[in-house]
Amino acid sequence: MALPTVAIIGRPNVGKSSLLNALAGAMISIVEPTAGVTRDRVSTFIGRDDHYFELIDTGGYGIVDSDQLSEHIEQQILQAIESAQLVLFMVDIRDGLVPLDKTIARLLRKNDLDVIGVANKADTARMFPAAGEFSKLGFGEFLCVSVKNNLNKAVLLDKIFDKLATLGPGRPAEPVMKVAIVGKRNAGKSTLVNAMVGSERVIVSETPGTTRDAVDVRFEKDGKTITVIDTAGIRKKNKMADSIEFYSYVRVTRSIRRADVVMFMIDAAVPVSQVDKKLAKFIAEEYKSCIIVINKWDLAKDSAATDDYEQYLTKMLPGLRYAPIAFTTATEAKNVQSVLDLAAEIFKQTTTWIPTAKLNKAFEIIKQEKIGTAKSKKKGWPKIYYVTQIAVNPVTILMFVNRPELFEENYRRFIINRLRTILPIEEVPIRLLARPHRK
Repeated sequence: MALPTVAIIGRPNVGKSSLLNALAGAMISIVEPTAGVTRDRVSTFIGRDDHYFELIDTGGYGIVDSDQLSEHIEQQILQAIESAQLVLFMVDIRDGLVPLDKTIARLLRKNDLDVIGVANKADTARMFPAAGEFSKLGFGEFLCVSVKNNLNKAVLLDKIFDKLATLGPGRPAEPVMKVAIVGKRNAGKSTLVNAMVGSERVIVSETPGTTRDAVDVRFEKDGKTITVIDTAGIRKKNKMADSIEFYSYVRVTRSIRRADVVMFMIDAAVPVSQVDKKLAKFIAEEYKSCIIVINKWDLAKDSAATDDYEQYLTKMLPGLRYAPIAFTTATEAKNVQSVLDLAAEIFKQTTTWIPTAKLNKAFEIIKQEKIGTAKSKKKGWPKIYYVTQIAVNPVTILMFVNRPELFEENYRRFIINRLRTILPIEEVPIRLLARPHRK
């Protein structure tokens, strides 16, 4: 059964994103004094006992967007309203009742929605009487809150759960896999998300930097719940225009860390850039399973030469040598389902537990092929006595050895490459640890 949906609706800069963060107890939506920061629908689940609801943050209704995305933003707001069982109609008590509040009230009445009025920025009790004028909107008394000071947050949550009590208990289904889609601006990330979901879930535009927040989108595939995370496009730090871009970048790195599989999107129509290289390095350093998704393959100069392009990528992104490569045209949803199937296979590899006997047998083969090199006779030769797997995602293997310092980077790289060919973990990162063996 689908969980109830609660949408936060209001004009720009009344504190909608701050309210979502406060109720969730986490920094999910970007909060900035600049009006119109939120564009897509950003959501999270909030629970108490066995009752949960999905809380949705929306863009400011009536925003005049600097990138001419006002129509797209309004469409996202309308979709949130259509899906909601309850609306938090948010106003600014300091500004008082303004014409745009009245316009939003008419829209909500037209949709015959259950509404809780929320008057934000009521930082002290002396301001509460000013909320009386909002009763003219036809939704009863507005609850005075101060998101900044956490005032009446618990009271608002009580009102929400009381309103939803008749819908019964329910918990969100745990996603079997979380997939983060990352890449430069205009690589086609949001288009790919919509193609996966089969609907216009996030805004797609030719305007660079359309996506700002990291947007979690849940959908069903083969009876299983998957979360795909749409992220902002990255560009060089010295070209970031403002703090919004910086916060977007922070959310990209956070999304990579919490993902099970990263889809690293590259625009086939342009050369691999320094931004691509730095992002690939970060993914590799985080030991993240990754699929390099080559988008707009139909626009590439020689779209038939996939082998040549794969060699080019191996040269440009050596840290992701283990990552499989997929070619897509997201605008036509071409190969999109195949990429999802590949993500499931990669996730299976990175969560593989290898029996200790099988793992030690693989190391016996490796030791016969190469024993490493010692810097001097005095230091001796590297010896591996015993190995065991201690974690998955990434696959983490602990070696008990004579002296860890003898296992130099080149030797470790050789071991990892051989493990990929011997064991069923050929397309995922492997973390190799060494500990002194105590007799």
